[in-house]
Amino acid sequence: MAYGIGANDVANAMGTSVGSKALTLTQALVLASIFTFLGAYFAGADVTTTIRENIVSPELFSDDPSIFILGMLSSLFAAGAWLLLATLFGLPVSTTHSIIGAIAGFSIYYLGWSSIRWSYIGGITITWLIVPLVAAVLSGLIYFSAKKFIIKANNPIEAGRNYIPLYAGLVGFLICAITLTKSLANTEIPTLITQYFGDQDVIAINIFISFIVALICYATSRLILSHYVSNSKDPNIEGKFAILMIFTACSIAFAQGSNDVANAVGPMAAIISTIENLGSVENQSVVPEWVLLTGSIGIILGMLTLGYKVIKTIGEKITELKPSKGFAAELSTAVIVLLGSISGIPLSTTHTLVGAVVGIGLFGGNKVDSKVVYGILGSWFVTIPGTAILAIIFFVMLGTFFEIL
Repeated sequence: MAYGIGANDVANAMGTSVGSKALTLTQALVLASIFTFLGAYFAGADVTTTIRENIVSPELFSDDPSIFILGMLSSLFAAGAWLLLATLFGLPVSTTHSIIGAIAGFSIYYLGWSSIRWSYIGGITITWLIVPLVAAVLSGLIYFSAKKFIIKANNPIEAGRNYIPLYAGLVGFLICAITLTKSLANTEIPTLITQYFGDQDVIAINIFISFIVALICYATSRLILSHYVSNSKDPNIEGKFAILMIFTACSIAFAQGSNDVANAVGPMAAIISTIENLGSVENQSVVPEWVLLTGSIGIILGMLTLGYKVIKTIGEKITELKPSKGFAAELSTAVIVLLGSISGIPLSTTHTLVGAVVGIGLFGGNKVDSKVVYGILGSWFVTIPGTAILAIIFFVMLGTFFEIL
């Protein structure tokens, strides 16, 4: 499962950087591996919910913990197989939706349709429909602003000195805010903040820290660009966007690593916890360090070996990209991911980024390969039912093999 997460979901964070030629494929994989591992191992979940996002109540399995363990194993097999299958075809899909569909599948098979919290599934469906559209519009607006004020200015370098620091400040704010509210949410840092400032001040403290970082990024980029304008006549303004895009991509990779690893280690931790508690199915499970390390290594291996397939789909097959367009797509993704994290709305980074890239193609005057887009949309539609069916198949196979069913 972790291998599939690395190959499919985490890899797409670097797609726009590769497609716009800001990074080579090798450079992107190395950077993504570093930041994803840091996010997965050092900011991954110490404690995870027993059943991902509370799709079904754990109490329903309290009378038969063997079925619960069997279901978690089946879910890992099903979601992992689905991610690998999608990766082989270069299709970016949501790892969260994959594990949700798998858990729902075996629960429906064993407990019936009424066991599933369909309101949550409905909420996921609504965000699936709306978020890519919002990302498309937002990325188009960001690119329009960059094109109007910088790229098409009479003196792009001078305009870049005035406006790029604003983008740098925004990037700094978003990177810091995402790290504090999303990537580090599972660590002890939020607890330390509440101890000193109180529960009601956590968001305000995060915003304040992010604002300070934004000011530092603005001042630093302003100083560097002022020196650059004074000592160079190079009109290549796209290179400046490439630098900003690399920072944003690394931030997204860190955030995905810290959050997506839970999709792999969560069910595993639940299995271990149930066995150690002599069959007691708990609402939350402590993630052993060796499990978190195993999941982190699995993500990196998947990214390094198969990640290039999804990277090429995001960066090259949907539409033609250049640094300013890739930056707009990544910045809009970061904005939406942050808003979703703060509001508690479950969002798919994959869906958001794909929507942003499509929006850049449409609003940026480039051709969008409709065949590729339709293929991606099709894979999204069948992810939850597809993993549900696979989970049922694995559930029956494993149950028969272990003589549980």
